[in-house]
Amino acid sequence: MMILVAGPYRGGTGDDPELMARNLARLESVTLALFRAGHLPVIGEWLALPLLRQAGSRRPGDAAYEEISYPVAHRLLARCDAVLRLPGASKGADEDVRRARELRLPVYGALEEVPGIAGC
Repeated sequence: MMILVAGPYRGGTGDDPELMARNLARLESVTLALFRAGHLPVIGEWLALPLLRQAGSRRPGDAAYEEISYPVAHRLLARCDAVLRLPGASKGADEDVRRARELRLPVYGALEEVPGIAGC
């Protein structure tokens, strides 16, 4: 399955780049296990961040950020087979879960719930 890893990125950081980088590292921390279990993990920021640089975004929440960040996640989600929602407050991740449920996609609340993980 192609699995969107959703969780806090910007939330709770006060837009501090170092804290946002830590949040991204936390999202990425589950991706190798997903891959080894036969899945293709994706994170919206992996696609959004290069686009934001190209668009000249200077800070989270600016016009380019609003144009690109959440729409990338929504477009990506439409092509995913499931969502892994990591813990932590995140409006964006909550919206990903809401949309995934509308699409009738499985939403896993822990890495261990994802099929195939137990053997990895």
